[in-house]
Amino acid sequence: MKTFVTLAALAAVASAFSLPAVSSVPSRAASSRAASGAYATTSGTQFTIDGQTGYFAGTNTYWTGFLTNNDDIDTVLQHLSSSGLKVLRVWGFNDVTSTPSSGTVYFQSFAGSEPTINTGANGLQRLDYVVKSAEAHGIKLIINYVNNWTDYGGMAAYFSWAGISTNAQWYTSSKAQGQYQKYIEAVVSRYSDSPAIFAWELANEPRCSGCDTSVITEWVSTTAKYIKSLDSNHMVTIGDEGFGLSEGDDGSYPYSFAEGVDFAANCAVADVDFCTYHLYPDSWAVSPVQSWGSSWITAHGKACAAAGKPCVAEEFGSLSDQCTVESAWEATALAAAGTGGDMFWQYGDTLSTGQTSDDGFTAYYGSDLFTCLVTNHIRAIDAA
Repeated sequence: MKTFVTLAALAAVASAFSLPAVSSVPSRAASSRAASGAYATTSGTQFTIDGQTGYFAGTNTYWTGFLTNNDDIDTVLQHLSSSGLKVLRVWGFNDVTSTPSSGTVYFQSFAGSEPTINTGANGLQRLDYVVKSAEAHGIKLIINYVNNWTDYGGMAAYFSWAGISTNAQWYTSSKAQGQYQKYIEAVVSRYSDSPAIFAWELANEPRCSGCDTSVITEWVSTTAKYIKSLDSNHMVTIGDEGFGLSEGDDGSYPYSFAEGVDFAANCAVADVDFCTYHLYPDSWAVSPVQSWGSSWITAHGKACAAAGKPCVAEEFGSLSDQCTVESAWEATALAAAGTGGDMFWQYGDTLSTGQTSDDGFTAYYGSDLFTCLVTNHIRAIDAA
């Protein structure tokens, strides 16, 4: 999903807190020694999480790693755990091109002559605490490394330094890819032995508009192999929207290859453990929303079953009649061959500064919509 909260807005939120002292943030070694549980894996077209094989429900909170209050992070993870949600996807990137104000959280800076990775108290130590809290609450995390969109920097943050000007160039720029891999290594090395990591994700919604699909497929293959060379414990996935699909093609834009994405080819990459797809009929101008979305889910499930890997409906949302539409999609995903989990966009909660971001899709903890999309869905999964 393209997010719409700016770094300046996050700075305003962050200013309400003081960052925890460095000494209060546990070392990765100490956190890992305290962790228990097995690494999540695939099992055919399903997943095995903490020794149990089956279908999972999860959600997205892109903003969790940017919170500066540890109690707020714990609140989110505790509420997810008590609700029966098993997997949480968070942004593992936060790139800046100018020096942010004091206390603002960022992970990588392109403000100087060379990029720097921020491992300080307002940098990756914030993500450290998310992983620590996930370990404590039995939640698995999907962490990604870069954004297709300009929110929180994205591929565009690399442009000036790497001497490029488009996302299409980013995929084939040796300079951009070299720094991207350095960032991947910096993140993976912190959590490679943590059972809280569900999967490493290459990007949020990678596209290469107008490119031959081989560009992204080769990038997926190279990057997934690189991640596996750093960490053989955890799964790798792509984070794409599921574009470029022949199965079920109805001639609409999302099924086309115009964004340089070939879903089946990318899913078939050996070092990709499972495949993702997103679902936003309102943004993609397809209709009728509910039935079109259900067909999209079924088509991807069939493609994943053919590949022998599970699919995850990793993001989905409707701007109207959310309970009826999205619960129907959840039921379709649960019944679809090849789909092993779903993750609605997005979870919301009430934290020390008030409610988290509402982008029109948000289901807040304890709300009627949350009961519809989470409580009732978990019950259906348990009964399946």
